This record gives sequence, structure tokens and C-alpha cells, in this order.
Amino acid sequence: MRRAAVCLALLLCLLWTGAQGEDGGGTGKKEGEFDIQGAHDQSSSQTQMRTDIWAELKKLRDMAIEHRIKIQRLEQDNTATQVRLTASESKNAVLETKMSSSEKEVEEVKRENAAFESRMSSSEKEVEEVKRENAAFESRMSSSEKEVEELQRENADRPQVAFSAGLTNAGAVGPFTTATTLKFSKVFTNIGQAYNPTTGIFTAPVRGVYYFRFNAWETRLTWTSIELFHNDKRIMVISDLHDGTGHVSASSAMVLQLEKGDVVYIVMPSSFGVYDDVFNRIIFSGFLLFPQ
Repeated sequence: MRRAAVCLALLLCLLWTGAQGEDGGGTGKKEGEFDIQGAHDQSSSQTQMRTDIWAELKKLRDMAIEHRIKIQRLEQDNTATQVRLTASESKNAVLETKMSSSEKEVEEVKRENAAFESRMSSSEKEVEEVKRENAAFESRMSSSEKEVEELQRENADRPQVAFSAGLTNAGAVGPFTTATTLKFSKVFTNIGQAYNPTTGIFTAPVRGVYYFRFNAWETRLTWTSIELFHNDKRIMVISDLHDGTGHVSASSAMVLQLEKGDVVYIVMPSSFGVYDDVFNRIIFSGFLLFPQ
């Protein structure tokens, strides 16, 4: 539009310049003279020039109109573009807001994941610690089970020896004129059959350490006494004197190391007596502590 206006202005200037030149032209006529032929030619030239100028002006007008229409279309397009751009900017603002919100959510999720991973790491460490403790416990359990199995095997292989027997139900025993081996005939326990109630003698089936316990009991007004023998050797003597009403009693125990085949028994010396009845007042007991 601006270019068309500029061109129109230039053409007007040219037209005015041409008209000035024709008015003061060089016809050579003196003032007051009149050239009919020249006037006719000049009029024809000016008419032709005006026609050409108007034609050019029309073209310029048409060009200006066309340019104005194009400019209007461009302005419309520009307005539509501005609208779309504004809408895009609004959408971008919304997207940026959403992006910012999403980034915050992502950061929050990252923090939660970090906290979760920390807890998971701590839990895994605790699980590893529990596994180590369980492994140690299982190891101890396995060791204990092996020890128990070993003890069971040892116990299974170890000879089992234990006995306990009462003297008699007859009441008074003795006194005798000679020392007498007491035969404890009431057998309560005789594991391993190492005690013989017929002879009153215990025979060690294996080499080892044994425990023995025995006692004496008397109701008569007399001395009571018994002796513990290992093979032919007297090991211990217990005795007491009954000098009043009621009864007297004495007891003792001994741990002996015996060889296989050694014997242990109870002897009542001469002139002494004991008393036993259904209440089992006198007991001779023994058992193997451990073999050697």
C-alpha cells in the first residue's frame, strides 16, 4: 500500500513537470503569435498523456486495491495466527503447570523411593543378621545333636550296672560266732545282673568307678555293726550300741575304683546283730558311675 502511494506521487510529479515544460516550450513563436497547427498538436499530446496517466493511475489503483486485499488477508491470517499463538501459549502455560506439578510428584516419588530403598536396605541387613544368627544357631544345634548322638552311642555302648537289695523279712539276724557275709535276698533292682542275692556278693563286670551305699539297723539292746569289703580287704566299718528303748541305726557310702572281676560285699562281725523286716530297714545298693 505504501509502495503504491509512493508510485502515485511520483507519477503526479512527472505529470506536473511535463505540463510545465510544454507551457514554456521552444516553439519559437513570439508573444502574441498563434500557431493553430502547434496548438492542435499540443492538445493531442496532452490528451494522450492524460490518457496514459489515467491508465497508469488505474493500474496503480488496482494494484493498491489488490495490495489492500492481500494486506487484509494477511492481517486476518495474522490475527488468526495470533489467536492460535495465544491459545498455544495458554496450552503451554497449562502444560508447564502440569509439568511442574508432575516434576514435583516425580521428586516426591523419588524421595519416597529413596526412603523405601533405605528401609529395604535396613530390612535386608536385618534379614542377613537373622540368617547369620540362624546359621550359627543351626550350627550349634547340629553340634549339640552330634554330641547327644555321641552320648547316646556312648550310653548304648556303656555297660549299665545298678542294684539295690534289702536284707530279709525274718527280723533279727545274728549274733553269730564267726564273721558272716550278709545275703541281701530282697532284690529291688539288679541291672546288669552284677549282684548275686544267693551269695550277697557284687562282682564288677567292667573296670570303672562305682558308688556303694549301705546301712545297719537294730532294735535289741546290743551292739550292731557291719563292714564293707573290697575283695578280701575291709574298707569301712559302721557300728552303734543300743542301750535304751527304740532302735539304733547307722549308714555310710563309698566310691570305689574297681577292676573287672573285683567283688564288694557286706560282712557282719561275730557277736553283733542287725534287724530287718518287711519295712526294708537295711539296704545294700550300688551302681557304676563311669567305666574306665
